[in-house]
Amino acid sequence: MRRTIMSISATSKADCEHENVYAYEAPVRLWHWINAFCILALALTGYFIGSPLPAVPGEASANFLMGYIRFAHFAAGQILAVALILRIYWVFVGNVHARQIFYVPFWSGRFWREWLHEVRFYMFLTQNPLKYAGHNPLSQLVMFVMFTLPLTFMVITGFALYGEGVGRDSWGYRLFGWVFWLSPNSQSVHSFHHLGMWVILIFVMIHIYVAVREDIVSRDSIVSSMISGERVSKHNED
Repeated sequence: MRRTIMSISATSKADCEHENVYAYEAPVRLWHWINAFCILALALTGYFIGSPLPAVPGEASANFLMGYIRFAHFAAGQILAVALILRIYWVFVGNVHARQIFYVPFWSGRFWREWLHEVRFYMFLTQNPLKYAGHNPLSQLVMFVMFTLPLTFMVITGFALYGEGVGRDSWGYRLFGWVFWLSPNSQSVHSFHHLGMWVILIFVMIHIYVAVREDIVSRDSIVSSMISGERVSKHNED
């Protein structure tokens, strides 16, 4: 894990220093926003698939509401899966920050020391945050455990359930039918898929809170970095 080493431009009027780094490349930022819209669509449609509406107005022959909901869910899931594949490709060709949320250096003693420091900082036990160009060790671990792994799990189980619904001779079942060898009870796969949705939604709430908190407490441009790609850290001289 490398500390931020950037060009520093002093602003005498504000009596502070700014550290700038271009951390998040365009494909990473695009993947972030595609994920945001797809997860929103998948969560809304997935909820209604799991808990269908009790009734819809009008004649049944004139309504295809659940069909449209399922279509939106499947379309968003396929877009999410394609984006994930392209994002994995960018892990190998992008910069160092593009790889952070796809692995955790469990073997590194420095990682765990800095992880503990971040835990203390988020618990307001220390007032001196360390500065990172990309993700700090705590956010790297949380994103890997609560987002990268669950997202991969959701894509795999989602296509398995889709293949089961379409038929055993479908491409979806041929590629992902092995999921039902591990868990023969189809309802269990449905339940774990539903639980995975809540894991990701809880992560999203934590993610938004921490991003806003970092902007305020650490004086790092976390929110705007997913628009411009630049991380800006402000350091007051006093």
